[in-house]
Amino acid sequence: MSDDNPRYRMVRFAEVPGTPCPCGVARRAFHDFPGLPATVHVTEIAHEAKLHFHRRLTETYYFLECDPGSRMQLDDDVVDVAAGTCIVIPPGVRHRAIGRMQVLLFVTPKFDPADEWIVEDAAGGGAGGGPAVHGA
Repeated sequence: MSDDNPRYRMVRFAEVPGTPCPCGVARRAFHDFPGLPATVHVTEIAHEAKLHFHRRLTETYYFLECDPGSRMQLDDDVVDVAAGTCIVIPPGVRHRAIGRMQVLLFVTPKFDPADEWIVEDAAGGGAGGGPAVHGA
């Protein structure tokens, strides 16, 4: 999975096990490397990710591959994305990918699955007509 050296780390993402996430399947690296205050992920998004946000994490998405018409929802905005696009998503911004894509993510501080909050619309179970929020 990774080549360890006290001075540097290298990872082969093809050897990192995939983990289901609200976006699709993430391959997460460097969570155990104290020299980096972040984690780096390669995430495969099959079609539509679940709308979610993070209370502490900042995610930087760099789009490696995108099908035509791929988009990102960022709060109430929906923006077109293509390979080569980069978006910084600070804590509290509700977001989801729309379309098939492969994304390189830099997450600071290090990724914590407890800081993944799924948002459901009123039709999906939100009390009082507002969004329902569920922790991971």
